[in-house]
Amino acid sequence: MKSIHWLGAGLSSIPGIRRLAKKNVELTVWNRTLSKAEKSINHVNSENIKAKEFNFSEIKNTIDEGDIVISQLAANMHPEIAKLCLQKKCHFASTSYISPEIIKLNKDAKELNLVFINEVGLDPGIDHFFSHLLVNELKNKKFKNLSVSYKSYCGGIPALPNDFKYKFSWSPLGVIKALNNNSIFIENFKETVVVPYKHIRDYSINNEIFEAYPNRNSIPYIKEYMFAEDWKIEEFVRGTLRLKGWKNAWKEIFDTLENKPDDLDEKIKNKSDELWNLYKYKENEEDRVILWVKLDAKKDDKNIWSKSYYLDEKGSGEDTAMAKLVSITLSASIDLIIENKLPAGVQAASSNKNHIDYFFKILSDYSIKINSSE
Repeated sequence: MKSIHWLGAGLSSIPGIRRLAKKNVELTVWNRTLSKAEKSINHVNSENIKAKEFNFSEIKNTIDEGDIVISQLAANMHPEIAKLCLQKKCHFASTSYISPEIIKLNKDAKELNLVFINEVGLDPGIDHFFSHLLVNELKNKKFKNLSVSYKSYCGGIPALPNDFKYKFSWSPLGVIKALNNNSIFIENFKETVVVPYKHIRDYSINNEIFEAYPNRNSIPYIKEYMFAEDWKIEEFVRGTLRLKGWKNAWKEIFDTLENKPDDLDEKIKNKSDELWNLYKYKENEEDRVILWVKLDAKKDDKNIWSKSYYLDEKGSGEDTAMAKLVSITLSASIDLIIENKLPAGVQAASSNKNHIDYFFKILSDYSIKINSSE
């Protein structure tokens, strides 16, 4: 049996760890705070299930050929972990975006017949499943001379809206800094570059108004989702959802980012500390996640096809909506690695319909409902 090593037992890992532990696989949870690792597996009593304090040297000496290493650590640590996996001939899994450093490992991973799967959580992850399904369904219609519009929005928000229109599960620092990075997407058939907080728009989902902005670089996902080469792309955006009123509530932060004071980093750090004290999720407070992916097709300026996949999930305690959607999805990918159902090499969440159906089944086992509308 392959041994599984789960690195990082933070909030977004617990449901997935608990799911794997219940299967009585050989599982070791490594975490800097040992008590957190121990708590994540306190529902089982098995010699196969262990908790250890995170120590890179010990991990290096413990993992064996064929093992599976899951990194739920900070994204900047993934390349080091992935390189160790190559050295020790182990499979690698994470929910993070595929970085240039990870891409460079693709050839070696394939030669060693190792699966290096990434982007297999919520966003990125479940959004990829929705996107692949929509693209395949539209392709199967065999329409010609199409223009298409694709939108994918995801947001983690408090289930009970507050004055700040947001709450934090971990340090706000990364959230604030990300707002200052350029976003690249397609709008009105043209590649567009914006600063996210300057491009906030109202967006309606099931008759509820949210605020939305584009994130990161959407363009590579046109190829990832295998859009037909003859589709004319009117719009293609992957973005973030926030509660209505978020733009006004965060105005002071946006003004600071816009003015770029000499001590910007210090101001962001101070603001982050302040927000963490004021707007951290309380124990057992309910959170909410909305994921909405929609694909529309036009011919001769007339709408001829439209479909969306979406979920709207709530949770609390160890089973927050965010934690369930991220880590249960991740844990299901480990099942597929164990069963040798994934190809070797660096990859994102699968486009294979049978694989997607499996992920959806596992999510449904946890009462997570996948919806669609046409």
